[in-house]
Amino acid sequence: MPKNKGKGGKNRKRGKNEADDDKRELLFKEDGQEYAQVNRMLGNGRCEATCIDGTKRLCHIRGKMHKKVWIAAGDIVLVGLRDYQDDKADIILKYMPDEARLLKAYGELPETTRLNEGIAAGLVEEDEGVGSNYVVFEDEDIDKI
Repeated sequence: MPKNKGKGGKNRKRGKNEADDDKRELLFKEDGQEYAQVNRMLGNGRCEATCIDGTKRLCHIRGKMHKKVWIAAGDIVLVGLRDYQDDKADIILKYMPDEARLLKAYGELPETTRLNEGIAAGLVEEDEGVGSNYVVFEDEDIDKI
């Protein structure tokens, strides 16, 4: 049986959970960067995102964020535009939900941008619409059936 020469196993590779919950400075876009909203994840560290300037781009998650920062559809991200490929970009930063709301309040994101307010907010809107689809029967109608 071979001798273990490594420095630990799977749990060591995962590392400690760096406290990302603490407040960090809000980063605004600079020249060559753009805000985007993720449409869908494609796998292999890539996703499709719609930038604020209106173009859809294939975005690549940079190595520093890969397997450390989880990105889902609907997230607001900061992408670095490529000089040589306009239809591709690199994800530089993922904004937390409170940071995305601040960006919208500062006017960096347009008012038409829908932020992920959570699952509960979406359910309330759907419940109101479903209620109008029900047909109300009178007692006389039920007797005829």
